[in-house]
Amino acid sequence: MATNEVKVLGSWPSPFAMRPRIALNLKSLTYEYIEEKLWEGKSELLLQSNPVYKKIPVLIHGDNKPICESLIIVQYIDEAWSSGPSILPSDPCERAVARFWAAYLDDKWFPAVKSIGVAKGEEAKKAAIAQVEEGLALMEEAYDKCSKGKGYFGGDEVGYLDIAFGSFLGWLRVTEKFNAMKLLDEGKTPGLVKWADRFCSHAAVKDVMPDTDKLAEFGKFVIAKIRAAGAAAEMH
Repeated sequence: MATNEVKVLGSWPSPFAMRPRIALNLKSLTYEYIEEKLWEGKSELLLQSNPVYKKIPVLIHGDNKPICESLIIVQYIDEAWSSGPSILPSDPCERAVARFWAAYLDDKWFPAVKSIGVAKGEEAKKAAIAQVEEGLALMEEAYDKCSKGKGYFGGDEVGYLDIAFGSFLGWLRVTEKFNAMKLLDEGKTPGLVKWADRFCSHAAVKDVMPDTDKLAEFGKFVIAKIRAAGAAAEMH
């Protein structure tokens, strides 16, 4: 497959943009990665490719219509390139369970992680941390059941739920760094601690996982912008 046949529009700090890249790497596919500097504005290609949400990531595959939304892209990659390791479980029930937890992570858990950084007051921060820790306990149980004693949620190889959860590990580490605390804790979530190390060192992941210090610097920039916007809103 030629490089120009598959393109991914993404942004390096985005956990969602990591997902299609990991999936393509798992399938040993060559692709062109196009970096979108969203803080400087959205490119014409992005706006044309995703006119509804105007967000990254976007997968452009040959002459097909662009595919949007990270988990939908991962599913598309798994179906469009059936050779190579399967990303979604073959069993319908296991596939549904993986999709359930992926939706939970996107809808409930990661928003709680983000809210720690912008929480107003200690009580709000404590509540957000408690929600994150509760989610990690749930994911520890899910890992135990889904992995069946193997290295990943997907079993012997990185799968759909590994990609969905693992893409957030960079920002989880940044949150730990900012708050001088451990959220992934050997005592509370021993399975996830070992899984996280395995996932981040996987050949399909290590080159697309952002450096924690670089991500932390970007995090400071984002938090400052959010707080400045909040302060400006309160002046009206």
